[in-house]
Amino acid sequence: MKASLIQFPWSKTEKGQGFFVPCLDLEATREEGLRKALHHRLFDARAEPCVWDGFTGVWFYRVPPAHSAQS
Repeated sequence: MKASLIQFPWSKTEKGQGFFVPCLDLEATREEGLRKALHHRLFDARAEPCVWDGFTGVWFYRVPPAHSAQS
């Protein structure tokens, strides 16, 4: 397997935040990014292929915290 040159900023990404990684191979980038999230023990990480500002890539994000219903 070849080494990834992409630096995924998972250590700085808080719940409810995300980042975009422009790429051509969407599936390989998605898998690599989620694999890196597991190294940081982030089990709430998600990835969605998307187009942002004319660039094809993957949007990585952490699920925002659930709000509890208070009465």
